[in-house]
Amino acid sequence: MDRIPSFEKNHDTLQPGLHKGTVMHGVTTWDMRCKKPNAGDYIAPAALHTVEHLLATALRNSERGKDIIYFGPMGCRTGFYLLTVNMERGQVAELLKQCCHRALELNEIPGSRREECGNYLEHDLEGGRREIKNYLEILERL
Repeated sequence: MDRIPSFEKNHDTLQPGLHKGTVMHGVTTWDMRCKKPNAGDYIAPAALHTVEHLLATALRNSERGKDIIYFGPMGCRTGFYLLTVNMERGQVAELLKQCCHRALELNEIPGSRREECGNYLEHDLEGGRREIKNYLEILERL
């Protein structure tokens, strides 16, 4: 089998930030790297799940919501993938900053009731907020 594009990156040199990945069928994959790979610091599963709910809600309710195809966690727990159409890097970075701020304002985890979520018991609002704040600091340095 062919290696997929995300496995082509050298994870020993990959740093936290916002990295443009593949563009297929007009959809751009953005690597939202929150943690340095293989450094022993990973996003806790409950916080990862909460960030997914908070930022997915903020992104899909933003002025660019129609351009958001997907937002979700990386299996390695070092970040997230954001799939977009019609957006360049600067626009994505600015949108992420705005949406991080909006997500931090939420006092409840959207979609976290049993009937809305397949793992509704595994959430950590404070941990999720902490990870969003950390990523926002990374974005501010770009």
